Amino acid sequence: MTTARRFSQLDVFTDQPLRGNPLAVVHDAQGLSDGQMAEVARWTNLSETTFLLPPDDAGADYRVRIFTPGGELPFAGHPTLGSCHAWLSAGGVPRDADVVVQQCGVGLVRVSRERHGESERLAFAAPALRRSGPADADLRAQAVAALGLCNADLLQLQWIDNGPGWMGGLLKDAASVLALRPDFAAMRGLNLGVVGAYPAGSECQFEVRAFVPDLGVPEDPVTGSLNAGLAQWLIGAGLAPDRYVAAQGAALGRAGRVFVTKLGADIWIGGAVCAVVSGTVTL
Repeated sequence: MTTARRFSQLDVFTDQPLRGNPLAVVHDAQGLSDGQMAEVARWTNLSETTFLLPPDDAGADYRVRIFTPGGELPFAGHPTLGSCHAWLSAGGVPRDADVVVQQCGVGLVRVSRERHGESERLAFAAPALRRSGPADADLRAQAVAALGLCNADLLQLQWIDNGPGWMGGLLKDAASVLALRPDFAAMRGLNLGVVGAYPAGSECQFEVRAFVPDLGVPEDPVTGSLNAGLAQWLIGAGLAPDRYVAAQGAALGRAGRVFVTKLGADIWIGGAVCAVVSGTVTL
């Protein structure tokens, strides 16, 4: 039996459609099997497709499952912001008007709602890192080769895993990040992000790129989970201020902007969300 379900496609980390990271959202996903969800994600062929469900945790407003073309993720950043926007736009009413609570594979994630002029910016509280600290010598050698660098060009390589298995590499500057031409075959088994700083006085403080070939996404346009892990590492190590803006997506013709703010013990990862497509999907 086929069923028509509400379907949204949004652009995340941008206030201009087609400049951020697209996300597909299937609403009212009750009754879909794991296999059907995976099939839809392969069909949309976006970096992530999400499925909205009623929560089974009393502390959550809604539950989301997050799929890439290659499998399911316990957490991802731009799907968190985009799914929250889609849930609110479909009439979802959170118990707290200013903070929505999402249930996903890593547990409960808070999403704040902030007004900026006539628009709303959503931000999620970065989940705790599952793994941190320097990567070992073998992984470093693989990352250096996959990125096409000399060993000295990779200033640091750290685990910043908050669910997807991220490692973060620090390069000398933003120009070095933009110049990368990775060897994705050599990157097999790695989910690798890179970051480099812009000169003082620039619009953005950092340029970020995300490489995830094993998930069917050689390069992700704009990546919330990676930026969350990078922020926890860079701010904690004194390599970034408590408030900054990261750019991501230029290498793919996008112009994503990620707003990072440390407030007390929390680091918030924010961005705008644009609705682009609204309709139904028949499954």
